[in-house]
Amino acid sequence: MSMSENVNIWVWLQNNNIVKVISNTDDGTIKIYDECNNLILKRTGLSKIQVKQIENNIMKYGAKKLNRHADAFRYL
Repeated sequence: MSMSENVNIWVWLQNNNIVKVISNTDDGTIKIYDECNNLILKRTGLSKIQVKQIENNIMKYGAKKLNRHADAFRYL
């Protein structure tokens, strides 16, 4: 799976569980996964501004933006 320049991966700890979000401003999607990589929420049809607003909100939770080429759980 190749990732576009506008795809970001975010992770943070919430209620002792790891949460992962993949945001894509190109196709206007936000996907939220639990620590077992189960998709728990998917929003589609978002504008670029809406995706950026959501990214700003998840940063308030202390989310860490991962490098697209890094192992997703290296930071642990």
